[in-house]
Amino acid sequence: MNLLHPDLADCRRLFLRNYVVNINIGVHDFEKRGEQRVIINVDLYVPLAQSTPTTDELHEVVDYDFIRRTVAERVQQGHIQLQETLADDLLKAMLTHPRVRAARVSTEKPDVYPDCDAVGVEVFGIQR
Repeated sequence: MNLLHPDLADCRRLFLRNYVVNINIGVHDFEKRGEQRVIINVDLYVPLAQSTPTTDELHEVVDYDFIRRTVAERVQQGHIQLQETLADDLLKAMLTHPRVRAARVSTEKPDVYPDCDAVGVEVFGIQR
């Protein structure tokens, strides 16, 4: 779905879908006493000119391990009060990769309310 922004028409979209982590997140006292399940989704937009392999080698593309490792490193840093903070931190980290032009990050807490699938937040950013 490179139709998000015209600057992404020449990009490949890489994604990490429904990555489940158990982390200490929340502002309420009961949330600070234990971990909650959070589902993280990441889309990276990489220009085809920088991500089209010619020799079928990993170094020619953005490695999916970068996405997963970046998420793991952030959630291991300790308590996070807001999903917005987590999403913003992950977006900023994803955009540090020199080949990434844009990124989308969403976080969801699926166990907050019994009458809905999840509550969450999504952010999008483009390198300028």
